Parts: sequence; structure tokens; C-alpha cells
Amino acid sequence: MTIRVLLADDQALLAGTFRLLIESNDDMEVVGVAADGREAVEKARATAPDVVVMDIRMPGMDGLAATEEICRDEALRQTRILILTTFEIDEYVAGALRAGASGFLGKDVGPEELLDAIRTVASGDTLLSPAATRALITRYLARPEGGVAAPESLDVLTAREREVMAQAAEGLSNDEIAARMHVSPLTVRTHVGRAMTKLGARHRAQLVAMAYQSGLVRVDPPQGRGTTAG
Repeated sequence: MTIRVLLADDQALLAGTFRLLIESNDDMEVVGVAADGREAVEKARATAPDVVVMDIRMPGMDGLAATEEICRDEALRQTRILILTTFEIDEYVAGALRAGASGFLGKDVGPEELLDAIRTVASGDTLLSPAATRALITRYLARPEGGVAAPESLDVLTAREREVMAQAAEGLSNDEIAARMHVSPLTVRTHVGRAMTKLGARHRAQLVAMAYQSGLVRVDPPQGRGTTAG
């Protein structure tokens, strides 16, 4: 099945490069290019894409506002938003997820990473880059949203669900977790879904935050306003 992609970026050269990359793959096609958030909303309504690759900083309506408007539209409930930006800082990551985005990547990703990300969000999974994950963790640890997860709250999870949750907290995708655990991506997705349901997590990013809040995963959060991919 062909993944229909809408590109939203005010840098014409960059959007053109992304278009060439995406259309070089048999399983994808670009159905439109928008130079700002308002145009992205209009073209999304006109084309009903599977995935919108959305920049944040654009003139007029920015990418976050456009994401929120697209995600509110019942006619576009099957459309997924992949945020692609130079700025992987906590406000942008949290704002994008609140707006309804399904993925968040830095523009320094390689071509194959971008293509894999489009396929991931098109399949219904949530994807965060390692830098975005760390930025989000920093925000949740500093200003917990939706309460703090106590260690005993994880008692409702099976050992395999806790294992998957911990690996998701490292920023690994379902495919990467599946390869590490020698199971299918569908199995991983099932475990993630069950863990979210049991813990009342609204999205994968909140599940990741709970892994750190509860002590399931421990790491020193990065210093400063943002992070870069390592």
C-alpha cells in the first residue's frame, strides 16, 4: 500500500529534497507541498494524506497550530503528523505531542531514518528521536504532567511489559525493540498498548515519562534548554 505524504516546510529547497527522497521509494508518494501552516491544513483537507511531515517554525500559522487543527478535524482522523525540525527542545516536543503529533525528529536525521519514521507513524505507532525523548524526559521530571508514577504503580504490568516499557524509554522504536528481544514488531506494539492501557498513559511519550518517574529506568537528565542527538 502506498503511503501518501504531505510536506509542510517554508524552505523550498529542503522541501524539494525531501520530495525527491520520498518519491524515490515505491511505497510512498508526495501528494502536496505547503509553505506554511495554513496551507498545510488546507492541503491536508484537500488530499487526506496518510502522513504530514511538518516543520514547526513557519510564517503565519506555525507547525504546532497546524498540527492541532489537522488533528481536530474528524475527516482527517487517519492522518498522522511527523514533526521534523531543527529545534528538539522540551517545549516543542511536549507541544507537538499535546497537539496530536505521532512523531518528532530532528532535521539532522539520515535519509533512511526519515523514510523509516514516515513508515512508523503511518502504521499507527508513535516515534520520538533520542534527543526528543531526552528533552521530553527533562520536561516531565521538572514539571510532571498528569501526576508522578510511583514504583508500585508498575505492579500491574507483566515482566515483558516492563521490559518493553524500559526499552521504549531509551528511545527505541518498536522495530528496534523487536530485534533486541527477538520477537515481532506486532508483539512489541501489543505490549506497549497493554502497558499504556494499564497505566492510563495517553500516548507513548507519557509511558516513557512514567518509566523514569517510577524508577524503572534511571538516567541523569541533560542540562540546558535542549539536547542534540547522540
